[in-house]
Amino acid sequence: MVKIGIYGASGYTGLELVRILLGHPQAEIVFATSETYAGRTLNDIFPCGIELELIHAAEADPREVDAVFTCLPHTTAMETIGRIHRRGLKIIDLSADFRFRDPAAYRQWYGVDHLIPELLSKSAYGLPELFREQIKGAEIVGNPGCYPTTLLLAVGPLAAEGWLAGAETVIVDSKSGVSGAGRKASLATHYVEIDEDILPYKLGRSHRHVGEMETILGSLAGRELKVAFSPQLAPFSRGILSTIYLSSTGRSAAEVAGLLAGCYEAEPFVSVLPDGRAAQLGFVRYNNRCALGVHEVAGTGIVLITSAIDNLIKGAAGAAVQNFNIMFDFAETAGLDAGSGRI
Repeated sequence: MVKIGIYGASGYTGLELVRILLGHPQAEIVFATSETYAGRTLNDIFPCGIELELIHAAEADPREVDAVFTCLPHTTAMETIGRIHRRGLKIIDLSADFRFRDPAAYRQWYGVDHLIPELLSKSAYGLPELFREQIKGAEIVGNPGCYPTTLLLAVGPLAAEGWLAGAETVIVDSKSGVSGAGRKASLATHYVEIDEDILPYKLGRSHRHVGEMETILGSLAGRELKVAFSPQLAPFSRGILSTIYLSSTGRSAAEVAGLLAGCYEAEPFVSVLPDGRAAQLGFVRYNNRCALGVHEVAGTGIVLITSAIDNLIKGAAGAAVQNFNIMFDFAETAGLDAGSGRI
């Protein structure tokens, strides 16, 4: 059994991670931390039936575990990782702190200097379907953002094949459930404010995930690509549905669908839907799947790809466990065969 520590277990992502790992045949949770709820159990703060005691991070001993998951805020996760890192310890970071190999890019999008840039070279970008080989040998894996996961699984193979050679900008319209904003209360996520409404925010190139999208997409394409991004908060609890607009590819929807189907044929968690069927949240809620639909816009030269994931599982905790499985050479589906549960 691999001994596990979880830093930051009391958020929505932390809860999903605990649920998945409790059902993993090769994982044992040794400690789970929460600065807000230390001294209480997970069942005290969520009606989930899980009597896992939460402790302060200072009480956790990372020497007792083989791997840690850090479900901590951006710009603070690296403080913990810098403190606990040691040779042989595998770290899966669910913040943005290890999604960039270039510390200058991290500073550009997150506004602070990276505290441990020397560890960036030991990290891998944790999107298994596209970076599996890099993940296998990495000490630290930077779990992808939820929005970038929908884009990169849809468009990454096209970029790698040079099918975006005629494009300068990829347009992404995404609608996310409110759990994507985290558990901390705010006016924008208040029920009365969001119910029966859709809230666009950080439009264009102002959302931090744009930097991640452009960096990874550019690395796959071998050239710079811009992303025009329209994130929107929608009145459902979980899931992301993205619609991606591709122009100047010179390829038909059937050709794009064929490339994606071939790329993901052996992948257990990505499904390319048949006959132009659109992706929808019902396919992916409470599981680790991504559903992709490819659509022709007749007479325009535009191909649409619809991409759906559960933001808390394939967009966070499920992908983290998938990365864990790769790092320890377990079956990639271990612990992820069934849905995770509900919040």
